[in-house]
Amino acid sequence: MLKQLISFYCLRAMTTIKKHAGIYTLQTKLQLPISLNAAWEFFSNPGNLEKITPKGMQFKISSGSYKPMYAGQIITYRISPFPGFKTNWVTEITQVETGHFFVDEQRFGPYAMWHHEHLFKAIEGGVLMTDKVSYKLPFGLIGHLAHHFFVRQQLLTIFNYRKTCLIEQFKK
Repeated sequence: MLKQLISFYCLRAMTTIKKHAGIYTLQTKLQLPISLNAAWEFFSNPGNLEKITPKGMQFKISSGSYKPMYAGQIITYRISPFPGFKTNWVTEITQVETGHFFVDEQRFGPYAMWHHEHLFKAIEGGVLMTDKVSYKLPFGLIGHLAHHFFVRQQLLTIFNYRKTCLIEQFKK
């Protein structure tokens, strides 16, 4: 139990959200005891995203996950960001450097802007994964209030859930 609590607080400490010019940036880092190739194989497969998304979000990929990742790939999802509301989300993989990074950007969905960088670096004993998400909410002041009361916590919950799932999946 103590080990789980320590892990939980360490996970939260490595995730930050900052605001600049109306754009929020979430950054999170995670070290996993796997090779760079194993990390790339898992994360470059869009079908694995469902495995590391909280079940309550009812995340389902509806197209685009059946091919290896490439720049220009369009992936569509159905998601429930909060109970009673479902929406479609369309992202495009805009950049890929095999084994090192890829970028997905929202083309249609709940955000006014979404730019997600997935970075992978081999380190002693494994790989360091960094997620950097720059996003903007629609609706001006209402969006800002939604971020303060709801969206910020939801994103932290999603990324902490992912970390927990990944630690469990790739533990030695």
